[in-house]
Amino acid sequence: MTFRFTPLRALAALAITSLLTVGLPAAAQTQPAPATPPAYGAPISLEQAKKAMVAAEAEARKNNWQVVISIVDTGGHLVMLQRLEAQNASVDIATGKARTSVNFRRPTKALEDGLAANGSALRILAVPGFTQLRDGLPVVVDGKIIGGIGVSGVMAFQDEQLAKAGADTLMAK
Repeated sequence: MTFRFTPLRALAALAITSLLTVGLPAAAQTQPAPATPPAYGAPISLEQAKKAMVAAEAEARKNNWQVVISIVDTGGHLVMLQRLEAQNASVDIATGKARTSVNFRRPTKALEDGLAANGSALRILAVPGFTQLRDGLPVVVDGKIIGGIGVSGVMAFQDEQLAKAGADTLMAK
């Protein structure tokens, strides 16, 4: 049997070579050990949620941004939601970001970055209720996660600015 080099075999060889060239160096790199995320604390109180909401809403109104701001407790249950003339989809998106940040105990940007960095992180998409968009932040007080805040409606960095305004208000006490 003789081996015939056909265009299809050439394409397959090129694909395998590309995978080996790109895949092996990435696999050989050492990944830094993830920092231990904060533990869960007592769930966010209504008063704390109101304080965070006021700060995030004030920042949104100052910039004339139409957004949804969602605050959840440590179980991912909705505590407060404010819709500032934003699109309908932003209600579910903001709440999903807040829940995801609490459930994974980290900002959703870290998860979005992981998905963008390499294909092995794609398995996380199988997690029910996972929102892979940045701008969900865990609300941390005294080193413990008490809830999460998510924003949707404007550019990603602007959503994050609002979420941070709300979360930082509680950290400052």
